[in-house]
Amino acid sequence: MRRIKGSCRFVFNEALALQKERYEHGEKKLGYAGLCKELTAWRNGAPLPSGRTAPWLANAPVHPLQQALKDLEMSYANFFAKRADFPRFKKKGQGDSFRYPDPKQIKLNQANSRLFLPKLGWLRYRNSRAVLGTVKNITVSQACGKWFVSIQTEREVEPPVHPSTSIVGIDVGATA
Repeated sequence: MRRIKGSCRFVFNEALALQKERYEHGEKKLGYAGLCKELTAWRNGAPLPSGRTAPWLANAPVHPLQQALKDLEMSYANFFAKRADFPRFKKKGQGDSFRYPDPKQIKLNQANSRLFLPKLGWLRYRNSRAVLGTVKNITVSQACGKWFVSIQTEREVEPPVHPSTSIVGIDVGATA
């Protein structure tokens, strides 16, 4: 899991370096699709913007790596919409996590408290509460030496029924 987490951080940083390099040469920034093509080339042994190669990226599952590129694309969108600062390089140990966005690749066995993730296999987990609804994505993170799994689901919830039939209003700013 540490390798996958590090691979995602590495891909984010290399893609950010590529975007900065393109900007310095007066080129347009690459979109998500262009970055995915670069990721495929990097996984196949093509040189990175730093001049190195990283064939070990092929050992990491592709979906979390692509999710790191989506995160970079979102941080660029937030920057250009003036909602956030310019994206920064990720540092080891600060907010490290990775996400499996494809629910088709995830298997959840709540009865045995087991979870299947690509390239990791079946993992045991402590179920803090029942997972209700259909699984949308899973985020794996590490904090204080322990690993945590967050499972995002989607389900239908009925709106609450309020038993009162009268309306009550309060004017907080009134003075006597």
